[in-house]
Amino acid sequence: MNTAETMPSTITNVEELETALSAPPAYLIEMMGRLRGDLMIVGVAGKMGPSLAHMAQRASDMAGVKRRIIGVARFSKPEEQAKLRAWGIETIRCDLLDPAALDQLPDVANIIYMAGMKFGSSGNLALTWAMNTLLPAMVCRKYGRSRIVAFSTGNVYGLTPVARGGSREADPPQPQGEYAMSCLGRERTFEYFSNTASMAVTLIRLNYACELRYGVLVDMARKVLADEPIDLTMGNFNVIWQGDANAMALASLEHAGRPGFVLNVAGPELLSVRNISERLGQLLEHPVKFTGAEAPDALLSNGQLSHHLYGYPRVSVECLLEWVAKWVKRGGESLNKPTHFETRSGQF
Repeated sequence: MNTAETMPSTITNVEELETALSAPPAYLIEMMGRLRGDLMIVGVAGKMGPSLAHMAQRASDMAGVKRRIIGVARFSKPEEQAKLRAWGIETIRCDLLDPAALDQLPDVANIIYMAGMKFGSSGNLALTWAMNTLLPAMVCRKYGRSRIVAFSTGNVYGLTPVARGGSREADPPQPQGEYAMSCLGRERTFEYFSNTASMAVTLIRLNYACELRYGVLVDMARKVLADEPIDLTMGNFNVIWQGDANAMALASLEHAGRPGFVLNVAGPELLSVRNISERLGQLLEHPVKFTGAEAPDALLSNGQLSHHLYGYPRVSVECLLEWVAKWVKRGGESLNKPTHFETRSGQF
Protein backbone atom coordinates (compact mmCIF):
# COMPACT_ATOMS: atom_id res chain seq x y z
CA MET A 1 0.00 0.00 0.00
CA ASN A 2 1.18 3.52 -0.76
CA THR A 3 2.35 5.72 2.07
CA ALA A 4 1.46 9.39 2.18
CA GLU A 5 4.39 10.40 0.00
CA THR A 6 5.14 7.48 -2.30
CA MET A 7 3.71 6.54 -5.67
CA PRO A 8 4.07 3.16 -7.39
CA SER A 9 6.47 2.66 -10.28
CA THR A 10 3.69 1.09 -12.34
CA ILE A 11 -0.07 0.55 -12.10
CA THR A 12 -1.51 -2.64 -13.56
CA ASN A 13 -5.15 -2.82 -12.42
CA VAL A 14 -8.04 -0.74 -11.09
CA GLU A 15 -7.35 -1.71 -7.47
CA GLU A 16 -3.77 -0.42 -7.68
CA LEU A 17 -5.04 2.69 -9.47
CA GLU A 18 -7.54 3.44 -6.71
CA THR A 19 -4.89 2.97 -4.04
CA ALA A 20 -2.63 5.45 -5.80
CA LEU A 21 -5.45 7.93 -6.51
CA SER A 22 -6.61 7.97 -2.88
CA ALA A 23 -3.17 8.11 -1.23
CA PRO A 24 -3.13 11.33 0.83
CA PRO A 25 -0.02 13.53 0.95
CA ALA A 26 1.42 14.55 4.32
CA TYR A 27 0.03 18.10 4.14
CA LEU A 28 -3.51 16.74 3.78
CA ILE A 29 -3.15 14.33 6.69
CA GLU A 30 -1.95 17.22 8.85
CA MET A 31 -4.85 19.41 7.72
CA MET A 32 -7.39 16.68 8.40
CA GLY A 33 -5.97 16.44 11.90
CA ARG A 34 -6.72 20.14 12.43
CA LEU A 35 -10.10 20.22 10.67
CA ARG A 36 -13.15 20.11 12.90
CA GLY A 37 -16.44 18.54 11.93
CA ASP A 38 -17.79 16.03 9.45
CA LEU A 39 -17.35 16.20 5.67
CA MET A 40 -19.93 15.78 2.93
CA ILE A 41 -19.18 15.46 -0.79
CA VAL A 42 -22.10 16.72 -2.89
CA GLY A 43 -22.09 15.09 -6.32
CA VAL A 44 -19.71 12.33 -5.26
CA ALA A 45 -20.46 9.90 -8.11
CA GLY A 46 -18.57 11.72 -10.89
CA LYS A 47 -15.11 11.01 -12.29
CA MET A 48 -13.23 12.54 -9.35
CA GLY A 49 -15.64 12.17 -6.45
CA PRO A 50 -15.16 8.55 -5.36
CA SER A 51 -11.37 8.77 -5.07
CA LEU A 52 -11.66 12.18 -3.35
CA ALA A 53 -14.00 10.71 -0.74
CA HIS A 54 -11.69 7.72 -0.30
CA MET A 55 -8.69 10.05 0.14
CA ALA A 56 -10.59 12.08 2.74
CA GLN A 57 -11.39 8.89 4.64
CA ARG A 58 -7.80 7.65 4.51
CA ALA A 59 -6.37 11.04 5.52
CA SER A 60 -8.74 11.30 8.48
CA ASP A 61 -7.86 7.77 9.61
CA MET A 62 -4.12 8.49 9.30
CA ALA A 63 -4.60 11.68 11.31
CA GLY A 64 -6.35 9.70 14.04
CA VAL A 65 -9.58 11.67 13.63
CA LYS A 66 -12.96 9.97 13.65
CA ARG A 67 -15.38 11.85 11.41
CA ARG A 68 -18.27 11.07 9.13
CA ILE A 69 -17.41 11.17 5.43
CA ILE A 70 -20.71 11.34 3.53
CA GLY A 71 -21.15 10.99 -0.23
CA VAL A 72 -24.32 12.36 -1.83
CA ALA A 73 -25.46 11.66 -5.39
CA ARG A 74 -28.26 10.10 -7.42
CA PHE A 75 -26.10 6.94 -7.73
CA SER A 76 -27.52 5.84 -11.08
CA LYS A 77 -24.89 3.07 -10.92
CA PRO A 78 -25.50 1.11 -7.67
CA GLU A 79 -21.98 -0.31 -7.75
CA GLU A 80 -20.58 3.18 -7.08
CA GLN A 81 -22.59 3.41 -3.87
CA ALA A 82 -21.48 -0.07 -2.79
CA LYS A 83 -17.83 0.79 -3.48
CA LEU A 84 -17.98 3.88 -1.28
CA ARG A 85 -19.63 1.99 1.54
CA ALA A 86 -16.91 -0.66 1.38
CA TRP A 87 -14.38 2.12 2.05
CA GLY A 88 -16.29 3.22 5.16
CA ILE A 89 -17.99 6.20 3.52
CA GLU A 90 -21.66 6.86 4.24
CA THR A 91 -23.83 7.34 1.17
CA ILE A 92 -27.12 9.12 0.58
CA ARG A 93 -29.13 8.83 -2.62
CA CYS A 94 -30.58 12.22 -3.46
CA ASP A 95 -32.01 14.11 -6.41
CA LEU A 96 -30.31 17.36 -5.53
CA LEU A 97 -32.68 19.48 -7.63
CA ASP A 98 -35.60 18.25 -5.48
CA PRO A 99 -35.91 20.84 -2.66
CA ALA A 100 -37.58 18.37 -0.30
CA ALA A 101 -34.83 15.77 -0.82
CA LEU A 102 -32.10 18.39 -0.42
CA ASP A 103 -33.67 19.62 2.81
CA GLN A 104 -33.42 16.11 4.28
CA LEU A 105 -29.62 16.02 3.99
CA PRO A 106 -27.75 16.21 7.32
CA ASP A 107 -26.15 19.41 8.56
CA VAL A 108 -22.36 19.20 8.26
CA ALA A 109 -19.54 21.64 8.91
CA ASN A 110 -17.53 20.95 5.73
CA ILE A 111 -18.71 20.43 2.16
CA ILE A 112 -16.94 19.59 -1.09
CA TYR A 113 -19.30 20.67 -3.86
CA MET A 114 -18.73 18.66 -7.07
CA ALA A 115 -22.18 18.65 -8.68
CA GLY A 116 -22.46 20.14 -12.15
CA MET A 117 -23.01 19.51 -15.84
CA LYS A 118 -20.57 19.80 -18.74
CA PHE A 119 -20.83 17.11 -21.39
CA GLY A 120 -24.10 17.31 -23.25
CA SER A 121 -24.59 20.87 -22.05
CA SER A 122 -25.07 22.20 -25.59
CA GLY A 123 -28.01 19.86 -26.11
CA ASN A 124 -29.73 20.73 -22.83
CA LEU A 125 -28.90 24.29 -21.91
CA ALA A 126 -31.77 24.73 -19.46
CA LEU A 127 -30.61 21.77 -17.37
CA THR A 128 -27.02 23.00 -17.62
CA TRP A 129 -27.96 26.34 -16.11
CA ALA A 130 -30.15 24.68 -13.47
CA MET A 131 -27.34 22.34 -12.39
CA ASN A 132 -24.59 24.95 -12.54
CA THR A 133 -26.39 27.99 -11.06
CA LEU A 134 -29.77 27.10 -9.51
CA LEU A 135 -28.51 24.09 -7.55
CA PRO A 136 -25.61 26.01 -5.96
CA ALA A 137 -28.11 28.59 -4.69
CA MET A 138 -30.26 25.82 -3.18
CA VAL A 139 -27.21 24.27 -1.48
CA CYS A 140 -26.01 27.65 -0.20
CA ARG A 141 -29.41 28.42 1.36
CA LYS A 142 -29.25 25.18 3.33
CA TYR A 143 -25.55 25.28 4.20
CA GLY A 144 -24.93 28.98 4.77
CA ARG A 145 -23.03 28.20 7.98
CA SER A 146 -20.80 25.54 6.49
CA ARG A 147 -17.32 25.75 4.99
CA ILE A 148 -17.57 24.91 1.27
CA VAL A 149 -15.05 24.07 -1.43
CA ALA A 150 -16.79 24.36 -4.79
CA PHE A 151 -15.30 22.89 -7.95
CA SER A 152 -15.25 25.23 -10.93
CA THR A 153 -13.18 25.19 -14.11
CA GLY A 154 -10.41 27.09 -15.85
CA ASN A 155 -12.88 27.50 -18.75
CA VAL A 156 -14.22 30.61 -17.01
CA TYR A 157 -11.05 32.47 -18.06
CA GLY A 158 -11.52 31.84 -21.76
CA LEU A 159 -8.64 31.62 -24.21
CA THR A 160 -5.44 33.34 -23.14
CA PRO A 161 -2.18 34.03 -25.06
CA VAL A 162 0.24 31.16 -24.56
CA ALA A 163 3.05 33.65 -23.97
CA ARG A 164 1.32 34.86 -20.76
CA GLY A 165 1.94 31.53 -19.05
CA GLY A 166 -1.67 30.84 -18.16
CA SER A 167 -4.50 32.76 -16.51
CA ARG A 168 -4.09 33.78 -12.88
CA GLU A 169 -6.69 33.96 -10.14
CA ALA A 170 -6.94 37.76 -10.33
CA ASP A 171 -7.55 37.81 -14.10
CA PRO A 172 -11.08 38.87 -15.11
CA PRO A 173 -13.12 35.92 -16.40
CA GLN A 174 -14.04 35.93 -20.09
CA PRO A 175 -16.10 32.75 -20.51
CA GLN A 176 -16.85 31.53 -24.01
CA GLY A 177 -20.00 29.49 -24.57
CA GLU A 178 -22.91 28.82 -22.26
CA TYR A 179 -21.16 26.03 -20.35
CA ALA A 180 -18.37 28.35 -19.21
CA MET A 181 -20.90 31.16 -18.61
CA SER A 182 -22.97 28.89 -16.38
CA CYS A 183 -19.82 27.91 -14.46
CA LEU A 184 -19.07 31.56 -13.84
CA GLY A 185 -22.68 31.87 -12.70
CA ARG A 186 -22.00 29.07 -10.22
CA GLU A 187 -19.00 30.96 -8.88
CA ARG A 188 -20.97 34.21 -8.56
CA THR A 189 -23.71 32.37 -6.68
CA PHE A 190 -21.24 31.07 -4.11
CA GLU A 191 -19.65 34.52 -3.86
CA TYR A 192 -23.05 36.12 -3.29
CA PHE A 193 -23.92 33.81 -0.42
CA SER A 194 -20.44 34.17 1.02
CA ASN A 195 -20.97 37.93 1.08
CA THR A 196 -24.50 37.89 2.42
CA ALA A 197 -24.42 34.84 4.72
CA SER A 198 -20.75 35.01 5.81
CA MET A 199 -20.22 31.54 4.32
CA ALA A 200 -16.56 30.53 3.96
CA VAL A 201 -15.88 29.42 0.36
CA THR A 202 -13.04 28.21 -1.86
CA LEU A 203 -13.57 28.16 -5.63
CA ILE A 204 -11.39 25.56 -7.37
CA ARG A 205 -10.64 26.38 -11.00
CA LEU A 206 -9.39 23.04 -12.30
CA ASN A 207 -7.47 22.54 -15.53
CA TYR A 208 -7.18 19.46 -16.24
CA ALA A 209 -7.28 16.43 -13.94
CA CYS A 210 -6.05 13.14 -15.39
CA GLU A 211 -5.83 9.53 -14.26
CA LEU A 212 -5.45 6.37 -16.35
CA ARG A 213 -9.07 5.81 -17.37
CA TYR A 214 -9.77 9.32 -18.62
CA GLY A 215 -8.11 12.68 -19.19
CA VAL A 216 -6.32 14.64 -21.89
CA LEU A 217 -3.34 12.28 -21.97
CA VAL A 218 -5.63 9.26 -22.26
CA ASP A 219 -7.51 10.92 -25.14
CA MET A 220 -4.21 11.55 -26.93
CA ALA A 221 -2.89 8.03 -26.36
CA ARG A 222 -6.07 6.46 -27.69
CA LYS A 223 -5.99 8.65 -30.80
CA VAL A 224 -2.38 7.66 -31.44
CA LEU A 225 -3.16 3.95 -31.22
CA ALA A 226 -6.26 4.37 -33.39
CA ASP A 227 -4.29 6.22 -36.10
CA GLU A 228 -6.53 9.25 -35.60
CA PRO A 229 -4.97 12.66 -36.24
CA ILE A 230 -4.47 14.91 -33.23
CA ASP A 231 -5.70 18.47 -33.72
CA LEU A 232 -2.96 20.97 -32.94
CA THR A 233 -5.14 24.09 -32.94
CA MET A 234 -5.45 24.06 -29.15
CA GLY A 235 -1.71 23.75 -29.06
CA ASN A 236 -1.03 23.89 -25.31
CA PHE A 237 -2.67 22.62 -22.15
CA ASN A 238 -2.21 21.93 -18.42
CA VAL A 239 -2.55 18.55 -16.76
CA ILE A 240 -2.40 17.35 -13.16
CA TRP A 241 -2.66 13.88 -11.62
CA GLN A 242 -6.18 13.52 -10.26
CA GLY A 243 -4.88 12.45 -6.87
CA ASP A 244 -2.93 15.69 -6.53
CA ALA A 245 -5.91 17.76 -7.68
CA ASN A 246 -8.16 16.08 -5.11
CA ALA A 247 -5.62 16.55 -2.33
CA MET A 248 -5.29 20.27 -3.08
CA ALA A 249 -9.06 20.70 -3.21
CA LEU A 250 -9.53 18.98 0.15
CA ALA A 251 -6.70 20.95 1.75
CA SER A 252 -8.24 24.20 0.53
CA LEU A 253 -11.05 23.75 3.06
CA GLU A 254 -8.63 25.38 5.47
CA HIS A 255 -8.25 28.42 3.18
CA ALA A 256 -11.96 28.96 2.56
CA GLY A 257 -12.80 32.59 3.12
CA ARG A 258 -15.23 35.43 2.58
CA PRO A 259 -16.20 36.49 -0.10
CA GLY A 260 -14.42 33.46 -1.50
CA PHE A 261 -10.87 32.22 -2.00
CA VAL A 262 -10.13 31.47 -5.68
CA LEU A 263 -7.53 28.81 -6.44
CA ASN A 264 -6.25 27.49 -9.75
CA VAL A 265 -5.46 23.78 -9.54
CA ALA A 266 -3.24 22.92 -12.49
CA GLY A 267 0.09 21.34 -13.25
CA PRO A 268 3.21 23.53 -13.20
CA GLU A 269 4.04 23.12 -16.90
CA LEU A 270 2.54 24.58 -20.06
CA LEU A 271 2.50 21.44 -22.15
CA SER A 272 2.72 21.29 -25.93
CA VAL A 273 0.12 19.08 -27.64
CA ARG A 274 2.66 18.28 -30.35
CA ASN A 275 5.48 17.38 -27.97
CA ILE A 276 3.32 15.34 -25.62
CA SER A 277 1.75 13.47 -28.54
CA GLU A 278 5.18 12.65 -29.93
CA ARG A 279 6.31 11.40 -26.51
CA LEU A 280 3.23 9.18 -26.31
CA GLY A 281 4.05 7.91 -29.78
CA GLN A 282 7.50 6.89 -28.55
CA LEU A 283 6.10 5.14 -25.48
CA LEU A 284 3.40 3.40 -27.51
CA GLU A 285 5.82 2.62 -30.36
CA HIS A 286 3.27 3.98 -32.80
CA PRO A 287 3.41 6.81 -35.36
CA VAL A 288 1.54 10.02 -34.63
CA LYS A 289 -0.65 11.93 -37.07
CA PHE A 290 -1.46 15.63 -36.75
CA THR A 291 -3.91 18.05 -38.25
CA GLY A 292 -4.13 21.84 -38.02
CA ALA A 293 -1.60 24.28 -36.61
CA GLU A 294 -1.05 25.76 -33.15
CA ALA A 295 -3.08 28.87 -32.34
CA PRO A 296 -1.39 31.63 -30.31
CA ASP A 297 -3.90 31.20 -27.46
CA ALA A 298 -5.34 28.32 -25.46
CA LEU A 299 -7.26 27.43 -22.30
CA LEU A 300 -4.42 27.65 -19.79
CA SER A 301 -4.20 28.21 -16.04
CA ASN A 302 -1.29 29.33 -13.90
CA GLY A 303 -1.19 27.09 -10.82
CA GLN A 304 1.64 28.80 -8.93
CA LEU A 305 -0.52 29.73 -5.95
CA SER A 306 -1.59 26.12 -5.36
CA HIS A 307 2.04 24.99 -5.67
CA HIS A 308 3.09 27.64 -3.16
CA LEU A 309 0.49 26.39 -0.69
CA TYR A 310 0.83 22.64 -1.20
CA GLY A 311 4.02 22.00 -3.16
CA TYR A 312 4.42 20.59 -6.65
CA PRO A 313 2.27 17.61 -7.68
CA ARG A 314 3.70 14.30 -6.50
CA VAL A 315 3.22 12.69 -9.91
CA SER A 316 5.32 14.24 -12.68
CA VAL A 317 4.10 14.55 -16.26
CA GLU A 318 6.69 12.00 -17.44
CA CYS A 319 5.55 9.48 -14.82
CA LEU A 320 1.92 10.05 -15.78
CA LEU A 321 2.75 9.64 -19.48
CA GLU A 322 4.45 6.31 -18.80
CA TRP A 323 1.54 5.09 -16.68
CA VAL A 324 -1.02 6.15 -19.31
CA ALA A 325 0.90 4.62 -22.22
CA LYS A 326 1.25 1.25 -20.50
CA TRP A 327 -2.38 1.26 -19.38
CA VAL A 328 -3.81 2.16 -22.79
CA LYS A 329 -1.47 -0.16 -24.69
CA ARG A 330 -2.60 -3.20 -22.73
CA GLY A 331 -6.27 -2.27 -23.07
CA GLY A 332 -6.86 -1.04 -19.53
CA GLU A 333 -10.33 0.01 -18.42
CA SER A 334 -11.70 3.28 -19.82
CA LEU A 335 -14.47 5.51 -18.49
CA ASN A 336 -15.29 6.44 -22.11
CA LYS A 337 -15.59 10.11 -21.21
CA PRO A 338 -13.42 12.10 -23.62
CA THR A 339 -12.41 15.53 -22.37
CA HIS A 340 -12.89 17.39 -25.70
CA PHE A 341 -9.87 19.44 -24.63
CA GLU A 342 -9.36 20.54 -28.24
CA THR A 343 -12.73 22.34 -28.29
CA ARG A 344 -12.25 26.09 -28.75
CA SER A 345 -15.87 27.13 -29.30
CA GLY A 346 -17.01 26.52 -25.71
CA GLN A 347 -19.68 24.09 -26.93
CA PHE A 348 -19.61 20.72 -25.14
